[in-house]
Amino acid sequence: MAAIVPAAAMLGGMTIREILKMGDARLLRTAKAVTAFDTDELHVLVSDMLYTMQSINGAGLAAPQIGVDLQVVIFGSDQINPRYPEAPVVPRTVLVNPVITPMSATEESDWEGCLSVPGLRGMVPRFSHIRYTGFDQYGDAIDRTVDGFHARVVQHECDHLIGTLYPMRIRDFSQFGFTEVLFPGLDTPADD
Repeated sequence: MAAIVPAAAMLGGMTIREILKMGDARLLRTAKAVTAFDTDELHVLVSDMLYTMQSINGAGLAAPQIGVDLQVVIFGSDQINPRYPEAPVVPRTVLVNPVITPMSATEESDWEGCLSVPGLRGMVPRFSHIRYTGFDQYGDAIDRTVDGFHARVVQHECDHLIGTLYPMRIRDFSQFGFTEVLFPGLDTPADD
């Protein structure tokens, strides 16, 4: 696995990776399945992704967002996320080679942002109730059925694995704009 670390900061053995921004063609690629679990390379990637996500209060991060074309996503933090203060807690999860199955055709629309689309938020429809399966970095199976914000975060992160950014899913562009304008009281980082 080729781990690209441009403009990264090395701290305590973990690396804060550069997050690619919308417009970078690498974000539009389809990620490859992970074929080897519990490897040093996969553990380093996951550690760097967690560290990167935590350093900017992300709700999730997908490997393609840091230039690695592998089906690896992380999400959750076991605590309220300052970027989404009204959202319920999502358990910290490492999900490799995910498969999402909608449990019904019912969709809910809600506001989303993205570390690769800084400063903007949009109203995005997502399946409200899903089952997701896959593996953790050790190769242990994950099988969960979730709804609400948890389901939204999983779908958002997994979209990155197929080259889809949330603005591509917006149906009403009157509900898309700058975070500071849409949510003037929300205390967000400068790159939100």
